[in-house]
Amino acid sequence: METDEKIILQINGMTCTNCALGITKFLEKKGGKDVNVSFANAEASFSLEEQAELDKIVEGINNLGFKVQDDPDEEEDIDPNTEQEQQKQEQNEMQELSLLSKFLICLTFSLPLFLTMFLPFEFLHNTAVQIALSIPVMVIGWAHFGKSAWYSLKIGVPNMDVLIVLGSTAAFIYSLVGYTLGLGHDFMFFETATMIITLVLLGNYLEQRSVEQTTSSLAELGSLKAEEAKLILPPSPDGLQHIKHIPVKEVQINQEFLVNEGDKIPTDGVVLWGKAMVDESLMTGESVPVVKHINDALVGGTILTFGSIKMRAEKVGKNTTLSKIIDLVKEAQTNKPKVQRIADAVSAVFVPLVIGIALLTFYISYAFFDVSFQNAFLRSVAVLVVACPCAMGLATPTAIMVGIGRAAKNGILFKGANTMETLHKIKQVVFDKTGTLTTGDFEVLKSETAIDRSLFRSILLSLEQHSSHPLAKAIVMELEGMEDIKPFHFEEVREVKGLGIIGKDEEGNTYTAGSYKLVSEFTDDDSHSIYMLKNGKLIAWIDMEDNLKKNSALTVNALDKMGIKTYLLSGDKEDKTAHVADVVNIKNYYANKLPQEKLEIIEELKESGGETAMVGDGINDAPALAKATVGVSLSDATQVAIQSSDVILLNGDLSKLPTAIKISNATVTTIKQNLFWAFFYNILMIPFAALGFLNPMLAALAMALSDVIVIGNSLRLKRKDL
Repeated sequence: METDEKIILQINGMTCTNCALGITKFLEKKGGKDVNVSFANAEASFSLEEQAELDKIVEGINNLGFKVQDDPDEEEDIDPNTEQEQQKQEQNEMQELSLLSKFLICLTFSLPLFLTMFLPFEFLHNTAVQIALSIPVMVIGWAHFGKSAWYSLKIGVPNMDVLIVLGSTAAFIYSLVGYTLGLGHDFMFFETATMIITLVLLGNYLEQRSVEQTTSSLAELGSLKAEEAKLILPPSPDGLQHIKHIPVKEVQINQEFLVNEGDKIPTDGVVLWGKAMVDESLMTGESVPVVKHINDALVGGTILTFGSIKMRAEKVGKNTTLSKIIDLVKEAQTNKPKVQRIADAVSAVFVPLVIGIALLTFYISYAFFDVSFQNAFLRSVAVLVVACPCAMGLATPTAIMVGIGRAAKNGILFKGANTMETLHKIKQVVFDKTGTLTTGDFEVLKSETAIDRSLFRSILLSLEQHSSHPLAKAIVMELEGMEDIKPFHFEEVREVKGLGIIGKDEEGNTYTAGSYKLVSEFTDDDSHSIYMLKNGKLIAWIDMEDNLKKNSALTVNALDKMGIKTYLLSGDKEDKTAHVADVVNIKNYYANKLPQEKLEIIEELKESGGETAMVGDGINDAPALAKATVGVSLSDATQVAIQSSDVILLNGDLSKLPTAIKISNATVTTIKQNLFWAFFYNILMIPFAALGFLNPMLAALAMALSDVIVIGNSLRLKRKDL
């Protein structure tokens, strides 16, 4: 059976980014497409042509030494309140405790060996005692690092653990041989072998704790979900209203619920009764509560701070706004930008290269530079231990996770890490007008018609109900509920992008409502918002007014200060477009443009001015959004616009665009800093080790801390001033 459906597997046992790289290579060999494996999220996503191959892939991953969780086809909902998520959290805590326990045990045995370098206690210099102290540490080291090293070799992508096992084992065996041959204490390096393992375990523990902080945004978003809902039951025979508390996962569409002060809104829906203040900061980033009246939309997970309402569920489970936000954040965090693929390619050949350098160091030092066998050996061990491909692997994903998590908290959703990487290159931003710079909340000012007014309203309502354009929505709101309106039946209705909406009635008459382009051939009067034709003849016109969004001018001003050029691109008339451009201080504008023309203008701007972002919200903006370097849509936009965009600004808040660009700039800067450190560290430390300036114990400590430095730099993004 062929399928393009994305498969997501939760995989335990990945200890570093090279593990993820190895699984990626394995999945690609097995026919996986669009493979993306995240070490930090313990997750692999890919698609298969043959779904039947999935069982073999799961078995193969398990045979490589990892563990695929049960029910791999079911995408996990990141909710810390679920039993599954709690078990996962407990499992992580156990792994963390296990790692800490291993470190403490190894420290207990290796510290006395280390102290022999400074203390004169004779019994510690006894070789038998040193061997006895070394064995527990070596067993733990072989068990912890050896398994990972062996499976990485089976996959064909040797990881960091291969270097640790080689370095510590070489030092241990060298010491045993020296003891067996009676060569004296100068050939004993039991403290070196054990301290390598101990210090790397410390580094792994610190790294694990740090990585958990970079992935915290998903758990924090999941914790926003409500745990239960107050279901309103049908009235009992005695007329009393009864409430039943049910888990949110059991909520169904069209069920009605009671929400009291302090409760979380259980799911997406609409107010049926009452008035309340709702804290929607999870969507908007704004802490000021929003007033909700009858028929107003509600978002699951927001908090009712004052009042009491009854609501009807309209979206549940994976279809709720919060669930989709979590999915977008999760997908964006696991998506690999181009710079990460370069780091992965380097990491894939790094370990074999380091082994070669270590062997070459030993040979050249001993054969050509009159370095003793012992010192040449220690140099090669130091080279093995000091190398750190993990830092390169962690440099990008940790920064991306923190950056995208911070953006989500600010009401900004990136659809992928590539978008985060691209947005900072933007040189110019193109805005749509209606619903983007303006509120899109039109009101009808005036209308004239050559036919019966009641019939005109009925026809107009029946047409505009089939459109999601802001003008159409305003007309529907204006006309619905009027007493003189009667149902008008159309056999066929279709919308033409950038032009209008066309309907054909049972008698074969064609009615069209749309912009001035409909009537430009037989009238010069372009002052009206909407024109209506019957069989090609003008029968009515409507004047409507749109208000500017309060933050439009502030947004344009902020972009100007950042050195980003701004443009206004609209399908509206020249005078209205020019007026809006003047008010918000946009110097360059285009009016009366159809979707195809918008597309051509975006292409021209990209060629002449560089990377271009398009901000829009309507169906007619979708082609331009897709064509732009980065498409930006508002959360109250049409679904087509949202699907065509790369960045979504929640709550329709345009002022979040400069913030999105600043977060992108900060994230990319952090990635560059991380990669610079990772490459600089290896370029500097490997020669230092090869030249004998770094003993194996210091090499182990430096290697362990390098990962922590990279992750710590990424965590600075959480609090960095923008």
